[in-house]
Amino acid sequence: MVKELVVYPDERINIACTDVRKFDEKLNQLLQDIKDSINEYKLEALSAIQIGYPYNVFVIKTQDGYDEYINPRIISTSGNIEIPENSSYYPNITVNIPRYESFKIVYEDKNAKSHHKDINDTKYGAIFQQMYDHLFGGTFLDKVSKKQREEILDKLKNNNDFQISNDVCPTFSKKDYFVSFTDKLLIVMFGVIIATFFGYKTSINNFIYPTIILLMIGFFFYAQYEAKKYRQCSSCQIGNNIGVIVKRVSLATLLFAVSFFI
Repeated sequence: MVKELVVYPDERINIACTDVRKFDEKLNQLLQDIKDSINEYKLEALSAIQIGYPYNVFVIKTQDGYDEYINPRIISTSGNIEIPENSSYYPNITVNIPRYESFKIVYEDKNAKSHHKDINDTKYGAIFQQMYDHLFGGTFLDKVSKKQREEILDKLKNNNDFQISNDVCPTFSKKDYFVSFTDKLLIVMFGVIIATFFGYKTSINNFIYPTIILLMIGFFFYAQYEAKKYRQCSSCQIGNNIGVIVKRVSLATLLFAVSFFI
């Protein structure tokens, strides 16, 4: 049966969906409703939440029929691309969104049988990832900057057709340079300790240690800048950033203490 689509500004799209536990006739009917709605609205794919059902289910239409995904999980990723996308939730807009180029998934079918799959096709992969975002209460506008998001939503209110192609949540951040340089210094600190056992002594770790502290402070403030700029970006969240800092400062402190006492 064809169902009415959840479209902006309906906030049900922000509901985090739950895994399917009962593989019964109700699930089969939900899958059929999704397929009927895909055909009615001429879509490439549709998730359960887009027709008002908060379950981890979506369907992608293919040349040969339909791919049904129940309780899917992305388990590994490779490469990054930027690809134009549109969504039935936000009519008449196209936005360039960063996506993984290829990835591996696990999922279940309607008979509760587990499967795994490698997805390497960029277009199909982008569709999969957009549907996957819906399972966690997100849309592709969560991956653009706050300023750009406001611009898009303002355009939507005025029913204007338009395209946006820049200022998206980055697949690589400049703050990663802080981390990369810090990791190299940690390797040097470790190397200095090893060299001590072979009779080579140097006080260079006395300078490297405070440098690492300063780098992590710089990392923190730059990460906060990005967190303010982008509304939803997994690499920008404060919990992730604090974890990065704690690990490296703790290791640097340990290495400094070892080098100090030997």
